[in-house]
Amino acid sequence: MHIHILGICGTFMGGIAAIAKESGHRVTGCDQDVYPPMSTQLESLGIELIAGFSEDQISLKPDVFVIGNVVTRGNPLMEAILNQNLPYISGPQWLSENILRNRWVLAVAGTHGKTTTSAILAWILEYAGLHPGFLIGGIPENFDTSARIGLVSSEKLPENTQELSPFFVIEADEYDTAFFDKRSKFVHYRPRVAILNNLEFDHADIFQDLAAIQRQFHHFVRVVPNKGLIVSNGTDANLKQVLDQGCWTPVEPFGVADGWYIKRDEKMNEVFFKQELQGQLQWDLLGEHNRMNALAALAAARYAGVSVEAGIEALSRFRNVKRRLEIRGEVKGVTIYDDFAHHPTAIQTTIDGLREHVGRARILAILEPRSNTMKMGIWKDKLADSLRQADLVFCYSRDADWANSALADLDGKVGCFVDLQALITAVSTQAVTGDHVLIMSNGGFGGIHKKLLETLSK
Repeated sequence: MHIHILGICGTFMGGIAAIAKESGHRVTGCDQDVYPPMSTQLESLGIELIAGFSEDQISLKPDVFVIGNVVTRGNPLMEAILNQNLPYISGPQWLSENILRNRWVLAVAGTHGKTTTSAILAWILEYAGLHPGFLIGGIPENFDTSARIGLVSSEKLPENTQELSPFFVIEADEYDTAFFDKRSKFVHYRPRVAILNNLEFDHADIFQDLAAIQRQFHHFVRVVPNKGLIVSNGTDANLKQVLDQGCWTPVEPFGVADGWYIKRDEKMNEVFFKQELQGQLQWDLLGEHNRMNALAALAAARYAGVSVEAGIEALSRFRNVKRRLEIRGEVKGVTIYDDFAHHPTAIQTTIDGLREHVGRARILAILEPRSNTMKMGIWKDKLADSLRQADLVFCYSRDADWANSALADLDGKVGCFVDLQALITAVSTQAVTGDHVLIMSNGGFGGIHKKLLETLSK
């Protein structure tokens, strides 16, 4: 089958492209911004990329056009597809029908922590020899790829042949599916195991309020079989309200005494399930949020047949996901971190995790508030509080009035910049040996990491 993917350079659609290619399909695609690293990653797989959405791509005559949710009405190629009544399908639906059918799907949903928890879960299954397929919204350092179909060798098969692993881990996003399907992506995945990490209001560009998101999570819960498992954050009141709307599946909570939890001291994390000690975890990841992510993954993997002992051993060898408190370099005793945090809760938990690690050392936080929800001002009143644990704050925004207003309560330790080079100069002037510089953005941030390291080195 030949598939042509519209919006191929997004993390999710790029993952679909890689899996489709690995499955033996001919894959081509297009996007408005075709640039590294996704462009080079796809081209290395032999996937032809076209810049833009010109309607002459109709002449490729694929068997089906796979539509990413970046595509809207008015897109010239999409209009041509509609006018000529050509076959098209959303990315999540194509994945469901062609890759996930007859697989044991383990889906990770929630406002925060989906990528890290998905990566942890995939690694536990891999460490246990189950060779899962996965599609994750980041690159786990244990795998160096964000997606794969999941192949396993079998003694029953002819030499040098493989078959599909029954297991597939997917990051289950609540964002809408496509312009023609406004359901959340995760409704398509029909998981046997569903992790519900947490739930807050987000994506204000498509959801009116928290109740609208909870309704989508309720639809997600509805498709988990009664012989499956829901692993849910027992401390989250918003998730409890979702489950109260109706739940037909056994639930194992985490973070609470009647489920999975961790007792922690300065040297060790003790893992408990229903107040019975399961083992001791040696864990390098920072922060309480990552301990919660680990518990959720342990519970899901246990249901898939992995012993808790093996799961804990795998966790000790987990190397995190790129752009999750990833150290990008150290110059003259100043350490530079990169993190994807862009929601106030994620910003605060990221800073808290780093604070737990560095103690009283100075944290210089650099933030680019660029998500649609942030730009709409939904989290404006919470932004300053999320940054209080930082010693100095540098904000980069083209809207100086918005930034200064949002961070006014941090007066004395905040600087707002509309020019990236001016921000880099200010940070390099303030940074001293022993400082930790935390850069937070859900975009490329103009290559600030490399530029700051180069400036500090001078």
